Amino acid sequence: MRRRLSYGMVGGGPGAFIGDVHRMAAELDGLARIAAGAFSSDPERSAAKGAEIGLDPARVYGSYGEMAAAEAARAGNDRLDFVIVVTPNHLHFDVSRTFLEAGFHVVCDKPLTTELGDAEALCRLVAAGDRVFALTHNYGGYPMVKDARHLVRGGTLGEIRRVQLEYFQGWLATPLEETGHPQAAWRTDPARAGVAGALGDIGTHAHHLARYVTGLEVEALCGELTTFVPGRRLEDDASLLMRWSGGVRGTLTVSQVAAGEENGLAIRVFGSEGSIAWRHGDAETLWHRTPDGRARARRRGHGWISPEAARASRVPPGHPEGFIEGFGNLYRNVISTIGALDEGRTPDGAELDFPTVWDGARGVHFLERAVESGRRGAWVDARYEPPGEPPAEREEPGESTR
Repeated sequence: MRRRLSYGMVGGGPGAFIGDVHRMAAELDGLARIAAGAFSSDPERSAAKGAEIGLDPARVYGSYGEMAAAEAARAGNDRLDFVIVVTPNHLHFDVSRTFLEAGFHVVCDKPLTTELGDAEALCRLVAAGDRVFALTHNYGGYPMVKDARHLVRGGTLGEIRRVQLEYFQGWLATPLEETGHPQAAWRTDPARAGVAGALGDIGTHAHHLARYVTGLEVEALCGELTTFVPGRRLEDDASLLMRWSGGVRGTLTVSQVAAGEENGLAIRVFGSEGSIAWRHGDAETLWHRTPDGRARARRRGHGWISPEAARASRVPPGHPEGFIEGFGNLYRNVISTIGALDEGRTPDGAELDFPTVWDGARGVHFLERAVESGRRGAWVDARYEPPGEPPAEREEPGESTR
């Protein structure tokens, strides 16, 4: 790539957590720099954030509409290359649509939208244009998750039989939203978070992780959604039985009221010839077990891990990598893809390794099906094909996973 790209950010104002994470990750490899932002719907707060990170005050805006119009009028290398959307969920659709229609590439935090119709509208908009749209399911950026994908899809485990998922947090074990905590307030508010609470906030990560590692899709599910904290308007705990394509079975357990847990994401995949296990608390280790009782700890940074995992590793073994680097791997691929298009070449497969708008639509559909199942107390059909999804996106699992 011949030049460093420039980007803008919508959301991520003073007191926000994830906006700063996105900014650090986008700039980790020196491939992009922030040049503009509408960091808050409050112009004063937006200006304060712009001043904090040293932006030109003329490119700090009080609304995303103002930002889109002003930045679209710029030309050449003075124009933004892409925009990062890190607002509460209810704004994802309109902000993303606004910048796509203004001609910008977009990177959006998950979930894609709060309603499936809006997600499908974005799918059609992306399919009809030439803009890159990425969704930040960052756990797919971890080296050993990529190693797990390599083993599962490459047939090392034989015929896949079961996928077990869990994601436990404890930060909402008390009614934190009643204290004025900004993150808790919007994540437990249906008007801003959407139809799901814990499932929408963290369950979608587990759903995408399983799809990314296995190449399978959920065909049916049966869920129990529970709200443990009195007065809370969305579920804070959920358990799902899941039937995946090819006859594979599995479960997903998710909770944000698991007192004492911090960020307990984990996946286990069981096949006829072995299994793999990865958990976020020990993200540099992937366990590979075989039917004869042998267990091998595959560690990041060593020469015998898969090429995909090696490409995603940044430092030698013994020097821990984690959350920011996982995000950074995703951003490196997105930025490289945008750069390739800018240079008039076709991005390669490694560059295209990031979640798309169609992955986002699948996630929203999954949430709606899970909520419906919880309300009905019954199995529901979860099969789905997003509109406009190109054939290359519908990567079929290998024969070994069927």
